[in-house]
Amino acid sequence: MLAIESDRLEVGVRLGNTEKLKRSRERRLAVRLFVGGSSAIVSSADLTRRSLEALVDDCRDLARATTTDPFGGLADLSEQQPWPMDLDLFDPAAGTITAQEAIALAETAERAALDQDPRLTNSEGAEVSVSDRRLAYATTRGFQRAYRSSSFALTVVPVAASDGTLQRDYWYTAARSRTRLEDPRSVGTKAAMRAVRRLGARSVATCEVPVVFDSETAASLVGHLGNAASGSSVYRGTSFLRDRLGSRIAPREIRVVDDPLRLAGLGARPFDAEGLTCRRNAIVQEGILQSFLLDSYSARKLGMASTASAVRALAEPPGAGISNLYLEAGTASPEEVIGSVRHGFYVTELIGSGINPVTGDYSRGAAGMWIEDGVLTFPVEEVTIAGNLNAIFASIEAVANDLEFRSAVSAPTLKIAKMTVAGRS
Repeated sequence: MLAIESDRLEVGVRLGNTEKLKRSRERRLAVRLFVGGSSAIVSSADLTRRSLEALVDDCRDLARATTTDPFGGLADLSEQQPWPMDLDLFDPAAGTITAQEAIALAETAERAALDQDPRLTNSEGAEVSVSDRRLAYATTRGFQRAYRSSSFALTVVPVAASDGTLQRDYWYTAARSRTRLEDPRSVGTKAAMRAVRRLGARSVATCEVPVVFDSETAASLVGHLGNAASGSSVYRGTSFLRDRLGSRIAPREIRVVDDPLRLAGLGARPFDAEGLTCRRNAIVQEGILQSFLLDSYSARKLGMASTASAVRALAEPPGAGISNLYLEAGTASPEEVIGSVRHGFYVTELIGSGINPVTGDYSRGAAGMWIEDGVLTFPVEEVTIAGNLNAIFASIEAVANDLEFRSAVSAPTLKIAKMTVAGRS
């Protein structure tokens, strides 16, 4: 049984006017029932006794009509790890912040952005979201646990204009507690800088050059690796890492970790979606693919043990997924990484999703800055960067020290030895 109760506040302002004000509350319960080797899941927002009794009856009937699966079943809780310490997941401010306070945060960030430069003439707005969530999970094997979590986020998207062209960019801050949010003025200032530096952007001739991913875009590469390391992708044969466990996939200094026990992490949780106590999992250690991320089902399919990485939507069965996934920081500054490039491309935005998860082929639209003699020179747009994820991870040449945990997937600035940048012919 999985029960979730949530309270969410969302506000949005644009040019000083409130355009969105939304408050939503939800209470839902899902039952997953096994009958022999078959199973089914049903959910309801009606939590009266009569409704729940009917829910169980419906679930039992559905399970009896479902095809048996020898790999299904509850997780083995016989060798549970000690319960983790308090992960600092909840801030009571999530339940007390008013819509007026949230609107004020958004207004402050947008105003700070637009005040930075006269070329910042418009805005796609600023938004604040706050959530307060309770989750409870219980099984017939005796597991009964619950935890409460909160999240706060602020995003601002200013628009710059020059010579008849418009450029937009963004910045954001997100945290489990309100006090850990970046100052809204700082968020607005960073968003403004990013938008203004894109003015005058142009394409470049197609070439093969080193590519530096800033920390935001580098996180997307780590996310692709995390998806490929998911047990469900591996046993289905839809992962470019499916045959590479125990082999080198990156330089020796590369370490990728999934850590659900990271204090106040945006993906932190004390137990997984099957009731297993969470633990830190090293996916890549010294460049070697050490582990997949496994729930009980994928572990049984692959003949392995669960890594307590089960995640699930309320009315869906568990599957393997990430928590706080990150690539560990290096020692060089971002400026030193950029300075090591004679001619190359610094990526600050990725567009589209041209990823083949089976082969690892990678092709995405991109924008950023051109690097010449170690210096960022002019803004670049309307280009595509292409390669293969196996080759991309194998050719990491530098890892910066600017790792920040602002989302569930994080990475520092990365330099890739060579990629194709396709622009004008």
